[in-house]
Amino acid sequence: MPISRLLSVLLAVLALAASPVLAQTAAAPDTTTQLQQANTDLDRAGAQLNSIRERVEKYKDDDARLVDLKMEAETLNRSILATSVATRPRLDAIKARQTELGDPPAEGAPAEADVVVEERKKLTAERNEINALTGEAENLSIEAIKLSNRITEIRRLLFTDAILKRTEVSSDLFAEASGAIAEEAQTLGRTVTAWLQFVWKFKRMQLLGAVGLSLMAALVLLSGSYRLFSPYITRAARQEKPHYITRLSVAFWSTVLPTMAAAAFAGASYFFLDAFKVLRTDIAPIIAIALGVVVAVYFVGQLANAVLSPGDGHWRLVRVSDRGAQLLWLLILSMAIVNGADYFLGTISEVLGSPVVLTVVKSFFASIIIGLLLVVTAFIKPVLHQGEKPDTPGRPWPRSIFVLLTLTGLGLIFASLLGYVGMARFVATQIVVTGAAVVTMYIGFLSGRAVSATGAFAETAVGKKLEERFGLGPVALDQVGLAAGLAIYLLIFVCFVPLILLQWGFQFADIESWAYRIFTEIRIGSITISLVGIIVGILLFVVGLVVTRWFQKWVDGNVLARSQVDAGVRNSVRTAVGYAGVALAGLVGISAAGINLSSLALVAGALSLGIGFGLQNIVSNFVSGLILLAERPFKVGDWVVAGTTEGFVRRISVRATEIETFQRQTVIVPNSVLINGQVGNWTHRNKLGRVEIPISVHGGNDPRQVQEILTEVVRGQQGLLRNPEPTVVFQAFSSATLDFEIRAFLADILNGTGVKSELRTAILERFREEEIAIGAPAASEVPVKISPEGAELISTLLDQATEKLRPPATRKSRRPAKEEPET
Repeated sequence: MPISRLLSVLLAVLALAASPVLAQTAAAPDTTTQLQQANTDLDRAGAQLNSIRERVEKYKDDDARLVDLKMEAETLNRSILATSVATRPRLDAIKARQTELGDPPAEGAPAEADVVVEERKKLTAERNEINALTGEAENLSIEAIKLSNRITEIRRLLFTDAILKRTEVSSDLFAEASGAIAEEAQTLGRTVTAWLQFVWKFKRMQLLGAVGLSLMAALVLLSGSYRLFSPYITRAARQEKPHYITRLSVAFWSTVLPTMAAAAFAGASYFFLDAFKVLRTDIAPIIAIALGVVVAVYFVGQLANAVLSPGDGHWRLVRVSDRGAQLLWLLILSMAIVNGADYFLGTISEVLGSPVVLTVVKSFFASIIIGLLLVVTAFIKPVLHQGEKPDTPGRPWPRSIFVLLTLTGLGLIFASLLGYVGMARFVATQIVVTGAAVVTMYIGFLSGRAVSATGAFAETAVGKKLEERFGLGPVALDQVGLAAGLAIYLLIFVCFVPLILLQWGFQFADIESWAYRIFTEIRIGSITISLVGIIVGILLFVVGLVVTRWFQKWVDGNVLARSQVDAGVRNSVRTAVGYAGVALAGLVGISAAGINLSSLALVAGALSLGIGFGLQNIVSNFVSGLILLAERPFKVGDWVVAGTTEGFVRRISVRATEIETFQRQTVIVPNSVLINGQVGNWTHRNKLGRVEIPISVHGGNDPRQVQEILTEVVRGQQGLLRNPEPTVVFQAFSSATLDFEIRAFLADILNGTGVKSELRTAILERFREEEIAIGAPAASEVPVKISPEGAELISTLLDQATEKLRPPATRKSRRPAKEEPET
């Protein structure tokens, strides 16, 4: 039996000794498989990179294809970097193991064990393999970045060529275009007629359903928007002379909301038509561009109407006359219609495969018309001076605006006549579309500032409804208004910045790529910041705070309340749970934000140094607060005395303790003062306490009678305990007073003031009943004994004083009378 037990122990020891080797042997196939997979991924990435390079050469004239290829190259680069990063943990583990093994033995030193030599060779070979893989990944990443930059350069050249390409304007050009126009019109008529006949005959219900659903979507969006933002739009009917900020808000919402409804109708119409298989491949692009052009023209018209307000000068945002506002609105709308028609007709030519010369001629005439409209705009007289009424005849533009409009219009005309039709068309489009977008953004920013102003949101109908529904106060409404203003800013940025970028030649893929980089890969030196990670971290931290507060209330209201734990313990547990939850939520939020806690080592070191010098008081108070919460020398509700401060403990935090004095003054006492100093606690163990009441009576009273009366009164007083029994102590006496002290106990020392007052009243009433004199006797009541000689002396002195006070004629002469002379 002992031998078998010894064998089992030896086998167990051998198994434990061999476990690391077995673990390394088991881990080796996993590591080999990981490296093989990484090599396979890099080979595949290299093949994909070559494929992208070949397609770039094939589609180097197609801007849309080039954008897709650029995004594909960037995605491939990210996957290559991810493959390289995945090998870093294993490389760090190899470095750590090599550090443990140390350097190989020098020449002449004892040789290492064969197991160590073999392990060293395997680690070195694996490390070299990982280094080679990392180098290959870096080379592929560099090639992908170069290919992406080359695509960007090709696109830049394409844009420049399209803008600066010159076409010879001659009679042959217009002759060729006229023939192409007639042929295109016939082809378009046949295509649209055939499609309409087919749809009406075979797809009638689908067409009506798509249109009905589109109208329903637009009405839902429009009605919901007006219900939320109607105060900003319908206020015109209630105010004759609105404030400028009010006009800005109404202009913004009256432009954005109807435009959003129109865009929703257009988008829903195209979606339902395509989903119900109503559109054909040759009709779908025409329908799409037609809907887009209608929405764009409607947007420009709404914006011009909101800013110029041709029908009501009080709502006009610019100082122009009524006649000038009407002309400007008409000219702006005309430019939008011409520019939209140019795009629509160009799309038709592209879909039908018409000659390029036809598109050039259309853009030529569109640019000439827009240039002429700008020149006409320069010569109208819409300007008013400060204080002039809207119906007053206007004055010419300021010289700077006149020169700018004239030069821009003539520039478009001359650029078209010289053959630079592409550049003229681009500039004309930016004048109409980009100008409208910039004006709307400016109005939106001003409107957001108006909504978020202090006290502004509370005056709106939405603010009043929120106040009635949820009982929000002024501060809460201001915070909601601030959030609404920020939401307006975000809406403007999200909606109009991409629109402007698209107008300037960028593609949706470009915007998606930039958005991805902004939200995930903001690089500052060697630091990469992810906005998405930061936002997720903040949200997780907020969720952690909410869960912590809920858990605090649940523990306090259910577990501790049912356990009949006193208020001090409940406060300590609640505080500890709160701090633990906040700390945990902070760690989760920091980890989710992608912040490496190890990188904060330098900051922690600097903070430690600061604690040693300037923050020691704060840290001392913090540690003292933890000690107070743990030891609980006093709790919330206790009556304490700390130095010159006396009152009730209302709150114990980790930095300071709040004590409310009897005058209702809150004193903030640092925790270190309470830990290092003497603190008296009247209610530490329980509320039992003793009161002492000194009583003094006349010295002529019988002390035993007084003591019996006091004992009887104290025993009959309500609120005093019978056990321990109250006592009356005869403390001192003098020729004037007899001094007693009543010592009694209370079940609740907090009620001592009222009990002592009632006891004094009862003692005074009983003393008056028993005719017990209180206090020392008066001076007139003290008897004085005088001797006969003293009495005679006092009588003589009184007679002399009385004689001096008499008039001279009535005084008695004390000198002897003179004798009369004899006659």
